[in-house]
Amino acid sequence: MREFGDYGGRYVPETLIPALDELERAWEEAQADDAIHAELRALATTYVGRPSPLTLIERFAPGKKIYLKREDLNHTGAHKINNAVGQAVLARRLGKRRIVAETGAGQHGVATATVCARFGFECVVYMGVEDIRRQRPNVERMRLLGAEVRSVDFGTKTLKEATSEAIRDWITNVETTHYLIGSCVGPAPYPELVAELQSVIGREAREQFLAAADALPEAVVACVGGGSNAIGLFRGFVDDVGVRLVGVEAAGAASLASGRVGVLHGARSSILADEDGQVADAHSISAGLDYPGVGPEHAFLRDTGRAEYRTATDEDAIAAFADLARTEGIIPALEPAHALARARDLDAELILVGLSGRGDKDLAEVLDRLDPANA
Repeated sequence: MREFGDYGGRYVPETLIPALDELERAWEEAQADDAIHAELRALATTYVGRPSPLTLIERFAPGKKIYLKREDLNHTGAHKINNAVGQAVLARRLGKRRIVAETGAGQHGVATATVCARFGFECVVYMGVEDIRRQRPNVERMRLLGAEVRSVDFGTKTLKEATSEAIRDWITNVETTHYLIGSCVGPAPYPELVAELQSVIGREAREQFLAAADALPEAVVACVGGGSNAIGLFRGFVDDVGVRLVGVEAAGAASLASGRVGVLHGARSSILADEDGQVADAHSISAGLDYPGVGPEHAFLRDTGRAEYRTATDEDAIAAFADLARTEGIIPALEPAHALARARDLDAELILVGLSGRGDKDLAEVLDRLDPANA
């Protein structure tokens, strides 16, 4: 397992330590198992739809060459399926046939419900009532796939509280249940496990970019909430010191840009908190970025200077969302719309952007902002 400097660790009740040890052993064994690698490659090709393509967009930002890594074209419409498939295989190896998960934008919930249907697992997804309101299409998809969606009606009623409830469920049912966490957050080994399962994005993108542009990108840009799509993309380029790694947070949930060191959901990282260490509320029009923490690897990359982190406002994201649709015929999720907003004003010309998901789920929210009269 990788070390992330002063970040990461396990800040959890003792009852979870055996389960985390068991998961870490299973992950290490799986990495050395050729049969597991073969199964994951087959699932990636025949079920997920990998490799996802690279698309050059020519009208969105005149004067720049921006390529999109099209995770929106995966089965279920986002990068989340990469991690969900891998953890489902691990859960089966552990003999755990009940899965709990958290979700904000709903894409991780959909991916989890999808793999549970595929593997015959029981599935419970926790989701804040505010996110249920603004992500209704994904709620219906989860239920259609056989998942039980449990609403969380306290605090900000968004991803932070949904994660807390999923962890409580896991603690109560740890003998029979695997917690299929959706981002590179949480106690070890989750940040490394999720990052490695998502690193297929970066490996593919690097090879595809070299073939398309005969060069590496000047900058690689991705949105950052918990940070799994970004870390998956960044890992393909982290050893290329001439390539800038640029993460883009929601301005109202900028754990890296304006946070402080603290513990959230089992790991030490950069979080939004007050002077007493109490976790502060986050806000974003994007349910997937509406989280007051970030994966420990991102905090480490920031502190070492290998990656830089910027912010985009709700208005920035909505403008980029609408412009990509009108100039390129691609409707992005609100999450990567934040990355697109910063990519077009970045002081670089040859750019790779992670398009982590499609925008079907966000249409009502965006159309309400663009034309409230039609809402």
